[in-house]
Amino acid sequence: MAERAESVWLGPVRKPMRVVMLASTAGVGLLAIWLIAGRLFFGSGIGLKQFLSPADTPSVLLTMIFGAVALFSASVYFADRRGPIEPQPAGFFDFVSLVFSRLAMIATAACVIVMFYEVVSRYLFVKPTLWANELSLWIAGFIFLFAGLYAMQQRSHIRIYIIYDLMPRWMQKLSDIVSVLLIWVFAFLLVWGGYNEAVDKFLRWETFGTAWDPPLPATIKPAILIMVVLVAIQALSNLIADWDKAPEHHSPLDEIDESEIEQMRQSIKD
Repeated sequence: MAERAESVWLGPVRKPMRVVMLASTAGVGLLAIWLIAGRLFFGSGIGLKQFLSPADTPSVLLTMIFGAVALFSASVYFADRRGPIEPQPAGFFDFVSLVFSRLAMIATAACVIVMFYEVVSRYLFVKPTLWANELSLWIAGFIFLFAGLYAMQQRSHIRIYIIYDLMPRWMQKLSDIVSVLLIWVFAFLLVWGGYNEAVDKFLRWETFGTAWDPPLPATIKPAILIMVVLVAIQALSNLIADWDKAPEHHSPLDEIDESEIEQMRQSIKD
């Protein structure tokens, strides 16, 4: 009952999704230990370079499959719970954006781990890596894109309300329509102008040109176009979800996170 009470979207599917998440995460962990042990003790020679062409190494391919399942299931599972400062999801596209937001949160933790590993390896053991900088850039690029979609779903992009709050509701709706239309025009023009380049980079699997040589251009460029389209869809979802809402008036107090302040108070008391 507790699982269902906390569920926003999944309902009875929440518990099986949790099982899939835990099982796939455990699988990734075991395979990672196997690969590391093979490299350290048996001279397997499998490193992050092999992860750029996983089809050539079955164990690496299996690790990446488990990793993809773990990331997807974890993102879906954690998207099924509403954060303290998150509004109640109401749009038809909200769940997709929330899944990407949880993926961005996981990726942020991964990026921190990569940078921490590089700092320790470089300054404590004097053995800098060839891949940490590129991998952190790669992850950070996707974090930026996913966070933009999440910010649109949360209505947290920078907005100036001085004139908007003075408008009657019908005029606010009209301005919202114009805003969404402009977003769609921007998305269309960006896809129109960048589609061929993105396809070319992806098809030739363009790499970064470094020692590790990850395919940043081949993945980031198409991802930009995809995420811009998703942002436009989310903007339309927001417009539909907010259509019948009562007029809102904003003040600087809206930016104060009461739940975070309360948590700080509790931590001070403890």
